[in-house]
Amino acid sequence: MIKKIKFLLFSKIFCLFFLITSSIADSHNISELLEDLQKDIKTLEKAVYANSSSNETNLTSSMDQNSEEVLTRHLLKLSEIENQFQDLTNKFEEINFKLDKLSNRLSKSQADNQLRFQQLENKTVGLDINEGTSIKTKNEDQILPGSSQPQDLGSISYKDTETGEENQKIQSIETTNTVVTETFIAEEKILPDSTPEEQYEFATSFLKVGDYNMAERAFREFVDKNPEHNLAGNAQYWYAETFRIRQLFTDAASAYLEGYQKYPKSQKAPINLLKLGVSLVQIGEKDQGCLMISGVKKEYPKANQSVLQKAKYEEKKFECKKEES
Repeated sequence: MIKKIKFLLFSKIFCLFFLITSSIADSHNISELLEDLQKDIKTLEKAVYANSSSNETNLTSSMDQNSEEVLTRHLLKLSEIENQFQDLTNKFEEINFKLDKLSNRLSKSQADNQLRFQQLENKTVGLDINEGTSIKTKNEDQILPGSSQPQDLGSISYKDTETGEENQKIQSIETTNTVVTETFIAEEKILPDSTPEEQYEFATSFLKVGDYNMAERAFREFVDKNPEHNLAGNAQYWYAETFRIRQLFTDAASAYLEGYQKYPKSQKAPINLLKLGVSLVQIGEKDQGCLMISGVKKEYPKANQSVLQKAKYEEKKFECKKEES
């Protein structure tokens, strides 16, 4: 179509040129020929414009098709990534489930072991109670140590137990049968033949390295060798600590009790009384233990503030009842 229009236009231009050169045509014919040329040019422009629009439409359509293909590829890739992420999430949840099962098994195992240890400890304490009861049955008329008559320590105040004696006495009750004073069997001596201060440092060295069995023997030997030394009260306290650290609360209570009776004015006396009360609560003697804990502030009002605050904390922790005035 465009080629045909171009041919006609070229023919008319050639004719016009021919008429002008030959001077045959008049002015009227020339005007008509120019008008026809203008119409043909406009027709040619429309045809060219329509052809270019069609090309642009085809190009746009091709671009849209390419964009759709790229978008499709991206969507497929995104779907693949989502599937991989879902697989990782499933594996993570499976691992968490297995960890929870292992944690539950470990907790049950720990609870079972703790229960067995408590049963063994209760059997040991029961044997101590039976031994103490049998001794009391054989010696019913014997005066209890620390008092002239049997008394209930829970019904008396600390004012009644105050004394100026160096060897402090306490009132005994039947429930303290669980606290059995240890009979020390002589073993091979381990302290060096030197001054008491050096022997005390030697015994303390076992605590620093965590050898509590040797520390127990060393401090016991120190107290037996130097019962009147100013470090004897401290040594007795650390002797009791070796039991508490190993969770031998019955032995610890017995050692603290001995320190409370023999060394009421030592440097470690306030903390010794506090630990005695805590140990009694831990072996089931809550009333007597609370009485000891509450008595720390009464007997040692000038004790270190950390000890007094610790006593107040333990009193709240074990829900000790306030002593009625």
